[in-house]
Amino acid sequence: MATYDLTPRIGPNLDRHLVFPLLEFLQERQLYPDEQILKAKIELLNKTNMVDYAMDIHKSLYRTDDVPQDMVERRVEVVARLKALEDAAAPLVTFLQNPNAVQELRSDKQYNLQMLNDRYQIGPDQIEALYQYAKFQFECGNYSGAADYLYQYRALCTNSERSLSALWGKLAAEILMQNWDIALEELNRLKEIIDSKSFSSPLNQVQSRIWLMHWSLFIFFNHDNGRTQIIDLFNQDKYLNAIQTSAPHLLRYLATAFIVNKRRRPQFKEFIKVIQQDQCSYKDPITEFLACVYVNYEFDGAQKKMKECEEVILNDPFLGKRVEEGNFSTVPLKDEFLENARLFIFETYCRIHQRIDMGVLFEKLNLNYEEGERWIVNLIRNSKLDAKIDSKTGTVIMEPNRPNVYEQLIDHTKALQGRTYKLVGQLLEHAQAQPAR
Repeated sequence: MATYDLTPRIGPNLDRHLVFPLLEFLQERQLYPDEQILKAKIELLNKTNMVDYAMDIHKSLYRTDDVPQDMVERRVEVVARLKALEDAAAPLVTFLQNPNAVQELRSDKQYNLQMLNDRYQIGPDQIEALYQYAKFQFECGNYSGAADYLYQYRALCTNSERSLSALWGKLAAEILMQNWDIALEELNRLKEIIDSKSFSSPLNQVQSRIWLMHWSLFIFFNHDNGRTQIIDLFNQDKYLNAIQTSAPHLLRYLATAFIVNKRRRPQFKEFIKVIQQDQCSYKDPITEFLACVYVNYEFDGAQKKMKECEEVILNDPFLGKRVEEGNFSTVPLKDEFLENARLFIFETYCRIHQRIDMGVLFEKLNLNYEEGERWIVNLIRNSKLDAKIDSKTGTVIMEPNRPNVYEQLIDHTKALQGRTYKLVGQLLEHAQAQPAR
C-alpha cells in the first residue's frame, strides 16, 4: 500500500529529525526495500551532526566495518565544533546550573540582561553562544539537552525572530522525546505566535500554519485528547483554508479524527462539503469512504473502501501506532475506525430505508450474520434508536423519525451564533490591522 504513503508529501514540511520516526515505521512495515530506506536515512543524516549513527547505517547498508574517509573527517570536525561551542557557552551554562544564581532572574528580560552583564560578565555573545550550543546539541541528537538550553535561551532572548526559531526547536525536541503534554503546550504557544505575528507576507503565515499542522500530527495521534484537538485546530477557517490550498493530504487525518470521535460534531456536515469540493485535488480510501456514505450514498462502494481504509491505517505512521499487549500487538485506532465506520453506514442506510434486510446490511458492514445480529442488537439498545428487529423476516424495521421543529430552530440559532462570532472576530482583526499598515 505504498500507493497511499504520504511520507513524500509530509517529509518536506518537517524538520529532518522528525522524518526519522517515519522512516523507522516504513522500514518496520516493509513498504519499501530495506536498502532504499537505509539510503534515505544516510541522506538525512549527512545534513545533521549524528555522524556515529550515519556510520552505523553505512556499515549495515554496505555490510562492511569500514566507513568513508569523509565521515571520519566529519566526525572530527563535529567533535571540535562541539567543544568550541561548549567553551563559548560555559559562563552562561554554569550560571544556569547554579540554583541560587538563577533565583536572581526576574520576568523582566531587560533587567536580567543588565544583571547578568554587571554581576557575572555575561553579555549578548554568551547568550548567542547558548543558542548555537543548543542548536548544535539538537543536530547531534541530544534532544533533552537541546530542549533545556532552548527553554533557557528564550527566557533571555529579546530578538522575536530568534526566539521563534528556538520555540520551533524546543517543540521538535519534545516531540522526539515523546513528551506529549509538554509538546502540546509548546504547540499551542507556537500557534498563538503564528496567529498574532505580523508576517512580511501572508504566504509566510500560511506556510507557518502548514508546518505547524504537519508537526502536530505526532502530538495529536499520541496525546490522550489529541483526536478532539486536531479537529479544533484543523477545522478553524484559516487552517482549513491552508489545507485546501496547500496541503490537501492533511484531509486524511481530519477525516479520521471525525470518524473516530465518539461525539458527533456540528462541523461534520460542513466538513463533508469540503471532502466533496476537494475530491479533484486529493482523495484516498478514507476521504472516499466519507464521500460514498454521505455524498453519493453508495454503500457497496463504502464497503470496499472500508477494507482499503484498514490497509491505509495500518501503513500510516501516525494512524498505525501499535500497542503491545502481552505477546500480541494491536492498532487501537484501526478497531475504533472500523467500528465507527460501520455505524456511519448503518445510520445513513437507516435514514434512507424503513425496512432493512439484515443479510444485505451485514454484507455492507463486512460482518457475518451472527456477529452482525449481535452488533445491531447492542447498537439499537445503546444508541436508543427507534427501531425493532423482526426475527421471522430477518429485517430491521425503522420507525419514522419526524424532525422536532424546536430542535431544528435551536440548531439553526446555534449555527447563526457561531457564524456571527466568526464575522465579529474577522472585523476586529481587520480593524486592528489597519493602523499597522
